[in-house]
Amino acid sequence: MKITEPSDRPRELIDQLVGVWECSVRVSHGFLSGADVERIKGYVPQAILGVEHLVVAYDAARPLAFLGANGPMLEMLFVDAGLRGHGIGSALLRHGIDALGVRELTVNEQNPTTFAFYEARGFRTVERLETDDQGEPYPLLRMELVR
Repeated sequence: MKITEPSDRPRELIDQLVGVWECSVRVSHGFLSGADVERIKGYVPQAILGVEHLVVAYDAARPLAFLGANGPMLEMLFVDAGLRGHGIGSALLRHGIDALGVRELTVNEQNPTTFAFYEARGFRTVERLETDDQGEPYPLLRMELVR
C-alpha cells in the first residue's frame, strides 16, 4: 500500500474516490436511505476537490481509501468497505495526525463503529450537534484529539 498526497486531482481520480466513498457509506451509514446516499453523492466530488489536503491510499492499481483535511480538521476518511479492518484507515489517520496536524473531526452519532474507531485512536467527544452540516437531522459528535 502506498499513501500519497496527489499533486493534482484529475476527474478520473475524483470518480474513483467517489466510488470508494459510496462503497464505504453504504456499509457504514445504515441510517441513510439509498435515496439519501444518491443525493449526498452529488456533493462528494466538490467536497473532495475543496479540501486543502487530500491523501490517498493506493494498491498497485487503484485507490483503496482517502482522507481529506482542512488545517487541523479531518473532513473525510473513507475506506473501501471490503478493506475495513485491515489497518488502512488507521494508517491514513496516523498520517493525518503526524503530517497534517489533524486534531479535530465530526462523526455521525448514528455511526457507532466509526465513533469507536476514532475514540480508540485518542479522540474524545467535546460537543454534540443536533444536525449535520447541511441541516439534516443526523446528529454529529465533534471530537478532538486528546494526548
